[in-house]
Amino acid sequence: MTRLVATILCAAAAAFSAAPATAAEQCAARADMIKALGDKFKENPTALGVVNPNVIVEVFVSDQGTWTILASDTRGQSCVVSVGEGWESALTTAALPGT
Repeated sequence: MTRLVATILCAAAAAFSAAPATAAEQCAARADMIKALGDKFKENPTALGVVNPNVIVEVFVSDQGTWTILASDTRGQSCVVSVGEGWESALTTAALPGT
């Protein structure tokens, strides 16, 4: 799990330091990015984490299992960090006495 978090944080940092041509292909205003993820892929926000005071990482997931990880800065710019399929959320259940 620590390796995954470190990879995501490095990717988020790289997304915001990418060359302008690359960034233009992967980045957009956060509001536009969220609308596109919802409209095109039916992905909704599932989780978020603070990278530093200027960047948050958000995970968007659809019912079909597609997912997108965005890094968003305080200026309202979001960049795609990673995308994929087959997302599975871990369910936490409490054990009842006697089970």
